[in-house]
Amino acid sequence: MSDTRLIRRLEAHGLRFAPAQAWNRMRLVPVLRDEVRDDLRFARREYSEWAAVVSLEGELEGRGLKYISYVPHGMVVSWGQRQADAVYGTRLNARDGKKVMAGPVPVRLLHRMVHREDKNQLRMLPLHLAMEGFLAQHFGGPEIAWSEYSRDALTYGLNPRMESSVPGWLSSVLDGALRTFEVHEKQVGLLLFNADELLSAFVVSHPDDYRVLHRTLLEDFYGELLLQYGYLQEVVELWTPLDAKRVSSLGDLRAEVTRMREDWGAFHGFMAGGLFGVEVSSQKVYEAGPYLLQRFHTSLVPSAENHLGEAIVDKDGTLQYLKTYRLSAAQTRRAYLLQRLAQSRWNLDEVAEHMGSTRQELVTRIQNAGFGYLLKAHVLEEARRLATRGR
Repeated sequence: MSDTRLIRRLEAHGLRFAPAQAWNRMRLVPVLRDEVRDDLRFARREYSEWAAVVSLEGELEGRGLKYISYVPHGMVVSWGQRQADAVYGTRLNARDGKKVMAGPVPVRLLHRMVHREDKNQLRMLPLHLAMEGFLAQHFGGPEIAWSEYSRDALTYGLNPRMESSVPGWLSSVLDGALRTFEVHEKQVGLLLFNADELLSAFVVSHPDDYRVLHRTLLEDFYGELLLQYGYLQEVVELWTPLDAKRVSSLGDLRAEVTRMREDWGAFHGFMAGGLFGVEVSSQKVYEAGPYLLQRFHTSLVPSAENHLGEAIVDKDGTLQYLKTYRLSAAQTRRAYLLQRLAQSRWNLDEVAEHMGSTRQELVTRIQNAGFGYLLKAHVLEEARRLATRGR
């Protein structure tokens, strides 16, 4: 029986968008919450090591697989009325994993992406939880011993599976924007655009928590779009003039400003239409009292804008936590290719037919996506020979 709190279409219920603030090519849209819950709180746990090695759980755990990445901080989540302020207490700095030296490099060993530390408290690795789920998709490789696949592919699947990303601190423009812009009184999140392309969304349940976590956006990782559009010096300033004909008193002026802000909020929601309002595939990760932690991804269709992320919703389906990552075009193509291979049980001829291409073109596509190691050498050589003959 499926949980009705699993997100099928990402909606900004309980949230509203304020007018954006622009800095160079960055546009930051504050996310506000009028009805704030005080029984779900978030805080940062700092890690100083160069890298973290995280043991995985579930069906992958028995294979001894690990997730390896730069993880600068974790997120401590507490819930329950009596736990409202506990996240700022002694458990915030609880022992979490252990530090080892890999030669001259310090590495932190962590247990699981989501680790329960107390009755009403857990530690999670924000965004890495979503990325690990993305990397693990169809990780096992072919389930049928097709003759085209290498012995390693049949034995180990896609091990290793890697994706690259860009740390936020690599962008001085993002640093300047986060340092300069004001934080609203009711602000619980942010939509981050680069040259009006949505990079990410970050939302928590409480304004006090967001103020503490605001600068952690510099430590998050982003898709390659963060560093693209370098020749665009700044985004166009968006504004709407007040209708002077409607203003004859301070009350009219207040109403006109409110209307203008609501119009801008609706427009910013439209700008984020590749994330909000679209169908997503979700997976349950952890049930914390009345809250459900889950990770998700959008359609993975190459022609569409695609995001992956993680979210927490309450029993009414209200979005209490959200963190997303914009997939690059290359990442989307790789994920889509793996999805189609798995849907056709890794039968090359069947996949090629469904994708409207030839077997040779599919093999070339697999190799270009970085998955050539899955196929035997003679399959790759045959595709190259046919491609050369066709020129």
